[in-house]
Amino acid sequence: MSVSIRALEHAHAQVRSAILHRRPIAALYRGRTRLLCPHLLGWNKHRRLQVLCYQYGGDSESGLQLAGDSDNWRCLAVENLSQMELLDGPWQTAENYSRPQTCIEEVELDVDDFPEPVPPTQSPKPKSAKL
Repeated sequence: MSVSIRALEHAHAQVRSAILHRRPIAALYRGRTRLLCPHLLGWNKHRRLQVLCYQYGGDSESGLQLAGDSDNWRCLAVENLSQMELLDGPWQTAENYSRPQTCIEEVELDVDDFPEPVPPTQSPKPKSAKL
């Protein structure tokens, strides 16, 4: 899928904001509406920008389990996210979040680095901007 640099930068900024402020997002991913809590943002071994999310609602090709189920983790290509909206609502996750993940090789942002949501007036700089 070809996506413009501007669209990728916008999606990247939205995901960063969701992680920093611990806000769920609604987004389209490959034509399916998803409700997500992004936990990790970074690049895979092919230098593709990825986000590891906990999906707690919406639609999924593989099916969605009950809220809190450890099978609801999704690793998504940021370039395929569109129509993102930050939501007001509780942060969702599963107990196995700390299990080793393999979809992100170089982490830019990890929700665990911010035990408390960053105030909206502050936003740390990204580790790198390799879009």
